[in-house]
Amino acid sequence: MLPDPSSANGPTGNTRNSGGRIIVIGASTGGVEALYTLLSEFPSDCPPTFVVQHMRPGFVEGFVAGLNRVCAADVVQAQDRQLLRQGQIYIAPAGNMHLCLAATPVVSIRLTEAPPVHGHRPAVDPLFLSAAQLRPAPVAALLTGMGRDGAEGLLQIRRAGGHTIAQDQASSVVYGMPGAARELGAAHQILPLSAIAAALLRLSGQTGPHISNRGIS
Repeated sequence: MLPDPSSANGPTGNTRNSGGRIIVIGASTGGVEALYTLLSEFPSDCPPTFVVQHMRPGFVEGFVAGLNRVCAADVVQAQDRQLLRQGQIYIAPAGNMHLCLAATPVVSIRLTEAPPVHGHRPAVDPLFLSAAQLRPAPVAALLTGMGRDGAEGLLQIRRAGGHTIAQDQASSVVYGMPGAARELGAAHQILPLSAIAAALLRLSGQTGPHISNRGIS
């Protein structure tokens, strides 16, 4: 059993209003540019948003800094046992950890040591599979990338009642990951990159039980 994050030392959440579903996003090849485009459309009070972009150590800091120059929301590297805040976008750190979410009893970030998944660490599937256990299930998008990482996790989010989106082939640099999701029937919608941000925000809503004044419960 995971420790109770509410008693852990580390940053805590402090959201200002009740909201809807969280957002989870995965990307690989071509994803840096895609995420600049997508996340720059998010407002400053967007739902808590979690991103796994396949990236080597040493590049995440610059990626986060670049996103902060174009995003209204606050973009940060995810930290272990951090509680969720509205208006923040959490980027998985590169290295030997996977970014996951746990509800014990409130939702918090867990950075877990585990072998690579689909050859990647961090990988998209650990985030998506852990997010599929939350209630309500999140809104998820799988963007451009090589391989199959994230496809199974996207399917599990769909089966759990979340809403799932895969980027279309025409706007993808590489159609491996979103194409695999399409083959599995994991995506409710296949959308061009230009339409994904608006769809994620609309489908996340701002009226559900997820976000409290303390964090997400």
